[in-house]
Amino acid sequence: MKFLVIEQDLRVSGTSQGIISRSFLAKLRRAYPNSIIDVVYFKQYSSEDQLDLLPVDSIESFVLNLKTPFFTKWLNKIYWRLFHISLVRNHIHKVYGSYIAKIDYHEYDHIFIRSAGLDCETILGAKDLPILKNAVITFNEPYPLFWCTGSSSPLTSLELFKLKEMFEVVTHAKSCLATALLAEDMQYLYGSRKKFHALPHQYDKNVFDLSDVSAVLKKKKKIMISYHGAIQFGRDIEVLLDAYEELVTKNPLYKENTEFVLRVKGIDVKKLIAKYSRTPNIIVLYTLNFSNSCNEQMHEADINIILENGPLYCNILVGKAPFLAAILKPILSISPERSEMRRIIIDDKYIASCTDKEEIKQKLENLIVSRMDSNEAVYPFGDYFSDENFKVMLDKVLF
Repeated sequence: MKFLVIEQDLRVSGTSQGIISRSFLAKLRRAYPNSIIDVVYFKQYSSEDQLDLLPVDSIESFVLNLKTPFFTKWLNKIYWRLFHISLVRNHIHKVYGSYIAKIDYHEYDHIFIRSAGLDCETILGAKDLPILKNAVITFNEPYPLFWCTGSSSPLTSLELFKLKEMFEVVTHAKSCLATALLAEDMQYLYGSRKKFHALPHQYDKNVFDLSDVSAVLKKKKKIMISYHGAIQFGRDIEVLLDAYEELVTKNPLYKENTEFVLRVKGIDVKKLIAKYSRTPNIIVLYTLNFSNSCNEQMHEADINIILENGPLYCNILVGKAPFLAAILKPILSISPERSEMRRIIIDDKYIASCTDKEEIKQKLENLIVSRMDSNEAVYPFGDYFSDENFKVMLDKVLF
């Protein structure tokens, strides 16, 4: 078999999408070891992405010039208000499309066009091209932005035009792919008569250089609780920190033996530090590169935290889930009532409601006590992220 994979993000750090996409290629190779895998990689600026670590047969990388001409930007100020069409977006999609149109796709058995971020430029760049009818298109976020959990984006005529535009893409694509809950919602949103298939994100350590440990924080207490990631789209870190603060305030055992280390972005970190300055067990720091972050969570942390979008529902699979599944340590997912984590976590002790501080406190305390007694490997997700399950689910898409 011959695979063509069109990628938009293969970075090694600073992005969960890069981690997901690199791991997808590794898992694709493992699932079909004798296949040919060719990759076309579009990026918006030059970067060192360690592409030599990817187990593919060939990879072509293009840095796209997405600068919009001055006249187009000037005209767009009036045009989008009158016609609800953004000339700037159209220009960007045409740039992507001009590169995609040059690909000789006829020789491939299977084609993946994978999106990155919230704008789906690779998918929309293929909108009017013949490659689309042979392609499996992948959504990693809801589109358009109005439907993204926790978003404050208004439902404008421009957003509705985006919906209509993507409907044409969905209609003409060979098939569509997303994580499980998102696949259901997107199929309903676009009124699709073809099935949106489900495929979870993946993590594979072999496509990363994890040798940099220069900034890893060594734990100072018996138990380190750890959160690494962004605070955005309705993720509430403060209800969790308030619950932990009550635990260490009321119980000297937890104050003496535990610490909570946060590596965060997307919020005013200084304000968070100031709010919890009275509790030295809470350590708020800035984020690390992927190698240091991995090593800190793998070798120093005892309990890792997942924050899902909220507060009402989360239909995306957070990018760190497959990584945390791979390191076999306890997790606590702070989740809304309807969420991807609630579907795939097999034991209720690893998940708590994002609006219930008392439940969070109880679940966190139970994990702390359990971890003090045992360092044995745990499997919060069962075999959901296993190689075998990946191949079973991907076969359903391809065959």
